[in-house]
Order: sequence, then structure tokens, then C-alpha cells
Amino acid sequence: MAIEPYRRLLALPGVRTLLIVGLVARIPSTAMGLTLTLHVNKSLGLGWFEAGAVGTATTVGMAVGSPLAGRFVDRYGLRPVLVVTGLAQLVFWASAWALPYPALLVASAVAGLLGLPVFSVIRQCLAAMVPVEQRRTGFSLDSMLVELSYMAGPALATAGTVALGSTWTMCLVATGLAGSAAVLVLLNPPTRSEEERKEAVEKVPRGEWLTPGLVTVLGTVSAATFILTATELSLVATMDSAGDTAWIGLAIGVWCLYSLVGGFVYGGLPRGFSPLVLIGGMGLLTIPVGLIGGDWWWLVVALMPAGVLCAPGLSSTVEAVSRWVPAGARGEAMGLHGTALLVGGGIAAPVAGAIIDNAGPGWAFAAAGLVGVVMVLIALPFWRKADQRGQAGQEGVESLQAAST
Repeated sequence: MAIEPYRRLLALPGVRTLLIVGLVARIPSTAMGLTLTLHVNKSLGLGWFEAGAVGTATTVGMAVGSPLAGRFVDRYGLRPVLVVTGLAQLVFWASAWALPYPALLVASAVAGLLGLPVFSVIRQCLAAMVPVEQRRTGFSLDSMLVELSYMAGPALATAGTVALGSTWTMCLVATGLAGSAAVLVLLNPPTRSEEERKEAVEKVPRGEWLTPGLVTVLGTVSAATFILTATELSLVATMDSAGDTAWIGLAIGVWCLYSLVGGFVYGGLPRGFSPLVLIGGMGLLTIPVGLIGGDWWWLVVALMPAGVLCAPGLSSTVEAVSRWVPAGARGEAMGLHGTALLVGGGIAAPVAGAIIDNAGPGWAFAAAGLVGVVMVLIALPFWRKADQRGQAGQEGVESLQAAST
């Protein structure tokens, strides 16, 4: 397990700062969903359905807004988008606590549409700052940091709501989001490499880069988050029915640790793997998990093979998008990648819930894995042609870099 690739990555100018800022800036974003849910349920005294509806409205808004924000970054630059979205988040989160439920439902959708694009921006800037041959290491490390953000954000949202109440917690989220936007505005990381800035990057018609191959890879991104969301719900349901609710947090933490270890190992390998191999493997290894009986820790052990493929699978899709899409459309493409992540998780929750209610959590594990395998099989015929185009574009960039030196 070589650490040298990570040393070389972090030695690149600005990369260490970008990754640290990305880690901290994503924490308030990962706290948003649970903060809103607890506010609706605890402070407004409404049911879980109403709380879920607010979460759905936010997710739909974010799914639409993510590629739009990326397109504006491509066209107008990073700072204007960060200023507008940062101000929008500050206004919403600083006032959402005072809104009645109907107004909160509408405002949540608008806030999602104008969401701070911190996830896609960090990936876009990382692709610009890191040479092609080091991107796999960079995106692997970024996926590991995303895991840490998701471990911290919901925990802080819960602790803040219990200790301070939802009003103050929402104000803290407002401060965190606005502060994240301000720091990124001041840092102003590049969205294109030096070579890409030197050449005249023309606007590329969407039809030239949004190919069937790229669409199917985005489908595998959705399949990956479908697997993860359905697995989490199935794990919680299995442990809850066995009376092991007190250990759910530990079980999920260990599961996240598998992903961190897998991402670290993958980023240090001399060469990577196709997203189809990694996500297909994650699906195949998830299918039999529901057959595991006995105490809850055996279930957690059974999740290890699929868990270690989580961060590598997701980071490999980001790497593929960065290779296949021209620099002038990279922001929009990363936004579409973010939308694909949201769509997979959004579909998984009700589908897995229905399977758990009617057939049991064991079948939900199987269904989650099967969705991943089927999507990979659909994408397979399109992969080779799209990857050949991406490699041709990569060779062109490397030739440009060689000529410039």
C-alpha cells in the first residue's frame, strides 16, 4: 500500500489547500438534510411524511440546480456562482426556522435549486489542478474526504438540534454554508488547467460530449448510490428488528471505514479499473448479504467486500467524466454527476422501504445489488467506444502539455 502517490499529489501547488477546504466546506452541506428533518418533526411537531416531503423538495431542487450551476461556472467563472448561491443559502437558512410549513416546503425547493455546488466545484477544480496521470489518486482521496464529511455532518446536526434546538442549528448551518462560499471565493481555485487556459476553449455543443456512453456511466453512478442507500436502510431495518438498535451507529461507522480503506488502497495502485467492474462488483457482492444470519456483527463483516469498493467505484466515475468531457463543459458534466448521485439515492429510499415492509430487509439487499448489476450490463456495450474517445482526448491534452514545455 504505497503512500508515495499521495505524497506526490499533495506536493502539487494548491491541492492540499483545496482538499482541506473541500472537507470542511462539505460538512454543513451534509448536515442540511437531517437538520431540516428534525426541525419539521421536532420543532414544527409534524410527522415524518411532512419531514420527508421537505427533504424530497430540496433533493429535486438540487438535482435540477447542480448541472445549471456547473454550466454557469463554465460560462461565467467560479466566483459569480459562489456569490449567488452562497447568499441564497444564507437567506434561506437564516430565515427557514420562522417559516410556516407550506412556505418552508416551497422555499426548500428553491434553496435546493440555488444550492452551493461545493461537491461538483471541488471535483472540477481538482481535475484542473491535477495532471491526468494523478487524477485517480486525487479523486480517490477526495472520495475518502467526502466519507469523512458525511460522517461528521449528520452527527453535528443531531447534536446541535438536541443541545441548542433547531433554530440555532439552522443558523449555524447558514453560517457554515456562507463561510464555505466566502472561503472558496477568496481561494478562487482554477476550473481549468494552465494549458486549457492558454488555448482558446470554445463552447462545445452538448450533443458532442453528452454521449450515450456518458449517459450510461451516469446511470451507473445512480446505481451505486441506489446500492448504498438501500444497503443502509436494509442494515438499519435488520438491526432494528433484531433489537440491536443501539449498535446501528457503530455498524454504519465500520461500513464507512471499509470504504475509506478501499479508497486509500485504490488511489495508491499503479493503475485503475473500469467503473463498470467496480460498481458491478459492489452490486454482485451485495446480493447475498441478506442471507447472513446470527448476530449483527456478522452482517457488518458480510458488508466488507462490497464496502471496500464504494469509494473506488465512485471516484472512478468522476475520473471517467473528467477524461471524456472537454474543459469547456466540465462544470456542467460534474453537475450532472452530482445529479446522478442524488437520483440514485432518491429512488432507493422508497423502493427499498417498500421491499423491506413487504418482503423483509434480506430481499432489499438482493434488490439493491441486482439494480447495480443490471445497470452495469446496460452500460457495457457503450463503454468501450466512449472510453476510446476519452483516451484520444487525453492523448491530445498530454500532447499539448508536452508542446508547452
